[in-house]
Amino acid sequence: MASYHLDTSVVMRLLVQEPAEQFVRAADFLEQELSNDAAVFVGDLPLAEAYFALQTFYGLPKSKALELLAGFARTPGINVSDYALTVLSLPNLASARPGFADRLIHGSARAASQTLVTFEKAAKTLPGTLVLEG
Repeated sequence: MASYHLDTSVVMRLLVQEPAEQFVRAADFLEQELSNDAAVFVGDLPLAEAYFALQTFYGLPKSKALELLAGFARTPGINVSDYALTVLSLPNLASARPGFADRLIHGSARAASQTLVTFEKAAKTLPGTLVLEG
């Protein structure tokens, strides 16, 4: 069985359907590979990059960007980390502190059984986090 990891450029085309030619190629690729039972993964970094691109380049509010990412992450055949799915399911994530990207970083540290070290004071609420304070 084939296994693929989508980068940010492909994720963005699938989310915003622009440019149209690239969207069609990405959608056709995804449809073909999923029909062949391929495993298709999207890592936390492409999700975080897409989150910021949706806001900065496409002008979407945080809530809309997160809504698009959550829908994409739940697409049958698309595989994201369990932690990303958990974070994307949090209520009021658009205004949560720490935010989406920081929570993905935290999840990566926890998955590796590591303590996250940060200056981000809002991260005090996350287990397994050491906030460096003066």
